[in-house]
Amino acid sequence: MHKTLQIPVKEDLRDRAMKVAEEQGFSSLQEAVRIFLGQFAARKISITFTNTDMLSSKNERRYARMIHDVKLGKTKTKKFHDVASFMEHMQR
Repeated sequence: MHKTLQIPVKEDLRDRAMKVAEEQGFSSLQEAVRIFLGQFAARKISITFTNTDMLSSKNERRYARMIHDVKLGKTKTKKFHDVASFMEHMQR
């Protein structure tokens, strides 16, 4: 039995994806999505997200100084060995 999966997307995204699907030989965007879902469900492909945001050079220097100060012991830090002790500390 087939079920319909409706996913709201902006028209521009749909049109760009449809163009790429056709360029890659799919008969439709729906066919590309069905193949992707089949591969994904069979665990033959996986998705990984990475953060590509870049800090400004000013903030890069700022955080480098902070890390340096922590490593030198100039900045007080506290270690927690479990979530419960961290949460207890945060509630103080």
